[in-house]
Amino acid sequence: MKRLGMAGAGAGETLAMAGRKNPWGSAGSGDDGDADGGDADRGGDAPSGDKNGPKGEGPRNPWLPGGDNGSGNGKRRSASIEDIFKNRGPEGPRRRGGGPGGPNFRMPQRPGGKSWVPVIVVVVIGAFVLLSSVHLVEPREQGVVKTLGSYSRTLDPGLHFTMPYPIETVDVEDVQGVRAVNIPASNQRAKLILTGDQNLVDLSYTVRWNIKDLADFKFELNDPIETVNEVAEAAMRASVAEKTLDETFTGQGRAEIQQRVRLRMQDRLDAYGAGIDVLGVEIAKADPPGEVVDAFRDVSVAEQNADAARNEARGYAQQTLSRAEGEAEAFTKVYEQYRLAPEVTRQRLYYETMERVLAQTDKTVVEADNVTPYLPLPELQRRSRQSAPAGQ
Repeated sequence: MKRLGMAGAGAGETLAMAGRKNPWGSAGSGDDGDADGGDADRGGDAPSGDKNGPKGEGPRNPWLPGGDNGSGNGKRRSASIEDIFKNRGPEGPRRRGGGPGGPNFRMPQRPGGKSWVPVIVVVVIGAFVLLSSVHLVEPREQGVVKTLGSYSRTLDPGLHFTMPYPIETVDVEDVQGVRAVNIPASNQRAKLILTGDQNLVDLSYTVRWNIKDLADFKFELNDPIETVNEVAEAAMRASVAEKTLDETFTGQGRAEIQQRVRLRMQDRLDAYGAGIDVLGVEIAKADPPGEVVDAFRDVSVAEQNADAARNEARGYAQQTLSRAEGEAEAFTKVYEQYRLAPEVTRQRLYYETMERVLAQTDKTVVEADNVTPYLPLPELQRRSRQSAPAGQ
């Protein structure tokens, strides 16, 4: 019994201390005396917020302000999560009133008291449907219509109406504009191609093309630009392999290569169903590789010198042959005359030959009677010319 009494006293003290430190107050009327005693022992009255309600009403709610809890009867209610967050927001406790941008802002209402929200939603949806259903295609353009992602039809230039997005979508492209592809894409890169005589040439060229069929262009090829590049390169290599290095450098050889490349590209793209029309191919540069450009220049100079020497030899041979042919033709004519009058022709040939030979000497031979056989006529003429100035 003594042990039980001591235990009861210890429990009473524990309850008294718990009531003094517990923010919820005493749980029941049996502890009022202990709680009051505890407050009295501290030398002061307990705050009004810590006082319990009437007996049997339970502990107070610490989340509500002291005094009346808003019910009007002075009673306190149990804690509720709705009560805690009812007047709170992410920025703190909510305030009554405030400006139009405050937490309690309300949109203006229509004259009938209804909200403007449905009207705004209808207007936005209508504008979206109108903008996604009306399409203006320019004169140089065409458009492809896709219904739920599948090709449906092609739109020609003009104003067209379709189903709104996302039921139908329209892709518009410029089909008449000329597009150019430069190969290689950068001028710093070398595009070496093997010629028919096993030489390398550095080629750069441009391919001009446009869209022939927009539907094929959009749906038959995964990457049309890359396809054009690859087909152009394959056609150029095949065409250059049919020409020698010298033909590749000449203007006529380049023109033939360009024409063959265009035809080869068009045949291959038509086989793919690409919907592309190749307008032309232009070779911008045809040079030897940069590593051997000096040696190539030396070879080119040597070939030019050899060509000049060959041309000079051909000219001399042509001139000699022409002179020989002329002499032969003259001899033939003389022979024909000789056959008609042999003695006269023989004598005339003799005189012409002697005239040609004696014209080179300063002696004159005269065959006639009573005439000195030799007359130094050139010497006499020379002396007369020398004596004439002295006599003057």
